[in-house]
Amino acid sequence: MTAYFVRRFLLIVPTFIGITMAVFLVMQFVPGGPVERQIMSLQMGKMTEGGAAGGGGISRGSNALPEEMVEEIRRYYGFDKPVYVRYGMWLWNVMRLDLGKSYVYQEPVWDVIKSRFPVSIFLGLTGFFLSYLVCVPLGVLKAVRHGTKFDFWSSVVVFLGYAIPGWALGTALLVLLGGGSFWNVFPLGGFRPDNWEYLSVWGKIVGQLYHMALPVFCYMVGAFATQTILTKNSLMENLSQDYVRTAYAKGLSERRVIFVHALRNSLIPIVTGLGQVIGVILAGSFLIERVFNIDGMGYLGYTAILQRDYPVALGILVISSLLMLVGNILSDIIYALVDPRIRFQ
Repeated sequence: MTAYFVRRFLLIVPTFIGITMAVFLVMQFVPGGPVERQIMSLQMGKMTEGGAAGGGGISRGSNALPEEMVEEIRRYYGFDKPVYVRYGMWLWNVMRLDLGKSYVYQEPVWDVIKSRFPVSIFLGLTGFFLSYLVCVPLGVLKAVRHGTKFDFWSSVVVFLGYAIPGWALGTALLVLLGGGSFWNVFPLGGFRPDNWEYLSVWGKIVGQLYHMALPVFCYMVGAFATQTILTKNSLMENLSQDYVRTAYAKGLSERRVIFVHALRNSLIPIVTGLGQVIGVILAGSFLIERVFNIDGMGYLGYTAILQRDYPVALGILVISSLLMLVGNILSDIIYALVDPRIRFQ
């Protein structure tokens, strides 16, 4: 089994190269890149100066940039080289832990991303653990009460939440419960209160929970159906096994049979998902952070794509792809540790 995981770790390299190469190539040919945006900015500035100096009576082509300036802009952004050379240079810099410099922020990409890590870690970990705390007990209760009205109506609610995208639910909640609405319960967005520095410790705790209630709920709602139904089905399958019948035949109570014997084996598929906790640093959704105006990794990636800030977008891709690849392997390792019957070859 050790050889299997060694091969899995070695496969990270070609998989990572394939992912980054595909995204890099797509980005290079998307219209409206940094060269076009810089040229347009200079042209607009030239038009403004010409309009101010001549009362707006400039000719249609008078704002065209000299070819030498255009070539200099292409050289500055590295677009004077073939695409495979640009990718090779970028990959070499990544291997040296250099993600480049942001076109928009004019700072190293790592510094731009690093400032968003606390927000993403808070969102991701909170949503991850709360989803387990809610979905596992709910799945157990649905399995015990299978076929009852509670099972039916809870399934309706769970799948209704699964069918609604988190960002759409966030928009609806802001309209209904956000500041300025009929029920002015929660703020319209933001990660923390504006007067954070002046609050007491208790005030900071309350203010943080107050601002993060809706975003965290929107992060969790998508996992409700998957984890709840997985827990329910796994527990029901184990309740039909011979060892459960034997436990009942020995005179053990129903509570002990369920929570000591059946539930332990039923949690094996759920526990394997803990390997993915390493990937929640990215907090899951670009659009949810956009809806709630939270300046985390997701919102940073969203704005980087819109502004064609390729170094930042590729830097987020590097981190997210590596975390997900390593998280998948950790899930397999956890699976093998908690279930002795599993042996990867």
